Amino acid sequence: MRLEFLENGPIRLEGKGFRLRIGDREEVLERPRVFLCRCGGSANKPFCDGAHKRLGFQAEGGVLEVEEA
Repeated sequence: MRLEFLENGPIRLEGKGFRLRIGDREEVLERPRVFLCRCGGSANKPFCDGAHKRLGFQAEGGVLEVEEA
């Protein structure tokens, strides 16, 4: 799995598919890429809706790669 923290933007999560738990809700996403909000302004949390552009969100970028043992 790969997490890319986009400069001034969301977290791009790449993998084979995802199981997200949000409170009591669980969602299975069968897509290779998901964009998660990190500015706190999305109306569709935890997913990015582009609010970071409107809010002028600023943060450094970076990459985290996770491999299963």
